[in-house]
Amino acid sequence: MRYFLLLILVLMGTSLFAQDDPPPNIKKSNSLTKDPKKASKKVAPANSPEITIKDYRIISFVRDTTFLDTTLTIQKEYKYNYLRKDDFEVMPFANVGQPYNKLGVDLKRLNLYPQLGAKAKHVNYWEVEDINYYNVPTPMSDLMFKTTFEQGQMLDAKLAFNTSRRLNFSIGYKSLRSLGKYRFNQGESGNFTTTTNYVTKNGRYSLRAHIAAQDVKTEENGGLPLKELQFESADPEFTDRVKLDVRFGDAQNKLLGKRYFLDHNYKLIKKRKDSSRAEKTSLALGHQFNYETKFYQFTQAQQNTYFGEGLLEAIDDRMNLKTMYNQFSADFYNATLGSLQGNISLYNYNYFTNSILITDTQTIENQLKGQEVALGATYRKQIKGFLVKGAVKYNLSGALTGNILNASAGYRFNDKHKVKAAIHSSSRMPNFNFLLFQSDYVNYNWQNTSVFENERVNGLYFDFESKIWGNLSAKFISVDNYAYFAAEPSTTLVEGSEQATIKPFQETNSVNNLKIKYNKEFKLWGFALNNTLMYQNVEQTNNVLNLPQLVTRNTLYFSSHVFKKAMFLQTGVTLKYFTAYTMDAYNPVLGEFYIQNTEKLGGYPMLDFFINAKIQQTRIFLKAEHFNSSFGDTNGFYAAPNYPYRDFVIRFGLVWNFFS
Repeated sequence: MRYFLLLILVLMGTSLFAQDDPPPNIKKSNSLTKDPKKASKKVAPANSPEITIKDYRIISFVRDTTFLDTTLTIQKEYKYNYLRKDDFEVMPFANVGQPYNKLGVDLKRLNLYPQLGAKAKHVNYWEVEDINYYNVPTPMSDLMFKTTFEQGQMLDAKLAFNTSRRLNFSIGYKSLRSLGKYRFNQGESGNFTTTTNYVTKNGRYSLRAHIAAQDVKTEENGGLPLKELQFESADPEFTDRVKLDVRFGDAQNKLLGKRYFLDHNYKLIKKRKDSSRAEKTSLALGHQFNYETKFYQFTQAQQNTYFGEGLLEAIDDRMNLKTMYNQFSADFYNATLGSLQGNISLYNYNYFTNSILITDTQTIENQLKGQEVALGATYRKQIKGFLVKGAVKYNLSGALTGNILNASAGYRFNDKHKVKAAIHSSSRMPNFNFLLFQSDYVNYNWQNTSVFENERVNGLYFDFESKIWGNLSAKFISVDNYAYFAAEPSTTLVEGSEQATIKPFQETNSVNNLKIKYNKEFKLWGFALNNTLMYQNVEQTNNVLNLPQLVTRNTLYFSSHVFKKAMFLQTGVTLKYFTAYTMDAYNPVLGEFYIQNTEKLGGYPMLDFFINAKIQQTRIFLKAEHFNSSFGDTNGFYAAPNYPYRDFVIRFGLVWNFFS
């Protein structure tokens, strides 16, 4: 809440920030309300530079630059959700802020070192790679609001501004609270970020930094213990979901993290091509710093036999992770040879809990602590339509041995067609909660540091993007020593204690996954049919990676300007479907999904009806979600075993951009 109040004060005090550069006689064009391609062709008077929408730049972690997009497209409809990204390959739970089950996977590793774990709680956690930086000519704000499920709402507000052309800031806060339709199912989250982006006048020194403070807190009801009698029967008595029994009403889990990130470099050598601004050769020294503290906590007022025997009457589990990362680099660029970076990094980690646990069979430590040293290199070269990139990192010393290799080559034929091929190879230990975990539940205690081995991932990727033929991607990934959670197979479970023996395992056989995804839109007059189809095939000795074979999403919609082109209207119906499969089950103690091979779920359609509109920089969204849920005599739609998917609900909201 304190971050939200700070954001409100900043929004109210926007006028206090003076715009030193560009000068006050700038003439703003109408391009902020029109097609940016047409607006960019306008020529302003020499003494009145023109600001277009393309001047509001957004810079990603890998320094790719885009500009603010205020258009209304079908992709905006797909991204108008809690995650603010396309959720085609995930399946949300009944309430906003709760976990998402997987419909597709990409096992490619982004980091050299293990993470905290509790992956089901990280779907809305912004990592370093998710933070954007801004370069704007005038203050700009991006506000997103959406209703939730009972007594709550979602707000994502961001403000970007500058004090000069070279020094830009942003501040943002994303807040959610939703009570939910079911008992004891509330979801809450808060994501506060502030960023800085700076370049000196001569361009030699550049800096970008951010601070992020995030928390995700959810009540955990354990699902529906009487789903066949109450939920699946479609009895009118249980139409009000509050009347359904839940497994317990005294448990909750929480993820909290704080991060301080800095990335800066100084160019020792900087030569330009004649009198042009383009660089011919440069040599720079860089430094990247990242300090992050994070913890995951599960609490329950009274132990429950559903998770087995407890050591204490009340459960309070907490695992902490503190990391500090320093990378020092030398960057060489030449217009002919390309861009080459060599780097050395130092990584310190401390994963810990409060006490050592001594059992009859082993002593479980309270801490994994160490220091890692790694060498790395990156390369990038653009040759007309060709783009070649590569990155490698190898751990020299430390207990967390590993390496990562990424390489890609792409070619752009023209503005309509481009192709890309890539390889990935990595070796890394599983996340820390696989290696060490302590709980007040007896069976949720383990230490596998001397048993578990590196997960080895090798992948081939192919992408073809065409504005005529559609977009096609193919991925083949092979994994050795795949780590997963599952129930102990040698134990016979007693009814009412289904999750009493959940433990981490490693598959000794290779797991191979092929994923082919195709997207194509057909248009006729104002109508359009957007289709996304994904096929997956998993080859494995044991069923440790369960995925639907087919996932499809088809949207039929109509778009047109109305009211003398004062409004752009978009309305249609979206069908999403995936074949039935043994969907992963959810474990609240770990904040993880685990493998189950007894219950097949899925195979039902999900239909959404939407009406979207755009008025200047405001996009309005209205959706009737899963309106076919009441069709038929029984309910069989689930997001995970014992956790139903959403009933029919009407939700609305907007995205609003301000410029000053």
